[in-house]
Amino acid sequence: MRVGFAQIREVTPEYLLFAAQFGATDVLLADPGLPTDGGRWHLKDLVKLRLEVESYGLHLEAVEAMPVRFYDHVILGGPRRDEQMENMIATVRAVGRAGIPFFGYHWLPSEVWRTRPVDIRAGAMATAFDYEFAKRMPLTHGREYSEEELWDNLEYWIKTIVPVAEEEGVRLAVHPADPPVERLGGVPMLLRSFEAFKRLDEMAPSEANAIKFCQGTFAEMAGEDVYEIIRYFGERKKIGYVHFRNVSSTVPRFSEEFPNTGYVDMHRAMETYHEVGFDGVFVDDHAPHTFGDSAWGHRERAFACGYIQALIEAVEKEAAGARGGRRSFAERAGREDREG
Repeated sequence: MRVGFAQIREVTPEYLLFAAQFGATDVLLADPGLPTDGGRWHLKDLVKLRLEVESYGLHLEAVEAMPVRFYDHVILGGPRRDEQMENMIATVRAVGRAGIPFFGYHWLPSEVWRTRPVDIRAGAMATAFDYEFAKRMPLTHGREYSEEELWDNLEYWIKTIVPVAEEEGVRLAVHPADPPVERLGGVPMLLRSFEAFKRLDEMAPSEANAIKFCQGTFAEMAGEDVYEIIRYFGERKKIGYVHFRNVSSTVPRFSEEFPNTGYVDMHRAMETYHEVGFDGVFVDDHAPHTFGDSAWGHRERAFACGYIQALIEAVEKEAAGARGGRRSFAERAGREDREG
């Protein structure tokens, strides 16, 4: 198991140095500011991005969050669906040929929704969601869409794109609906439950059809057991990488939390990932804003990164037990302990 940082849009030397110095081995880059001529990402730009990350001793595990305007007609069945689909096929091919393991995407034409922020521990500011408030928002895409419309569109996408991903050696990783409520702005929030993810998995049973396992979003799902979901998809090797975050409660109302203040037992969650043999990357996500912090959240993210590293090491050493000999996280990451 490895720890990383996720960054949105701007990929700077300062960000990469920060990630390396605070112990990350990997990075995930969301909408990383690549040229999008023709509505697609291009091989040369992706290779350049990967080499830049590697120059800091880091591994580029995933690129994700391609601008939704480049595949919104695929999601909603619009008139430019076929054109956008060709561009997405070209992008997935480029990601695979650039040597990047994962292409992350979502099925949210209006992306992630939040309502008014709230204060959490000692006045730190966190994003939050209140479904009753959100229900009053107007239609976002001109009309009401049905569940089956979006399922039909998702089935078209997954059955078309999975064979491409298999050919190119890249894995697709889908983000759950955040927040996991029935609908927002007239659009169903399709991947909002354990059963919805089982249905998607059955549409295209393939290693290439994986999950961007946003633990916070799965924890937001009312009536679900987040540990059971980790175990089910972890045993089937469907978890691509993990957004290791905590929340206050499930829908209809919740807020983000620090990793050690939400309702999820993060040690138990990490134990479950370990027990099912997950060996991928954990990143923090949706950082609360703390006193004197930057807009990106350097202070909170450093705290979360250290917390994740400590949990990984604790769980691995606990599991090793009498067997001994298991290398620590720091040793596996290539860092030697120093005396004194």
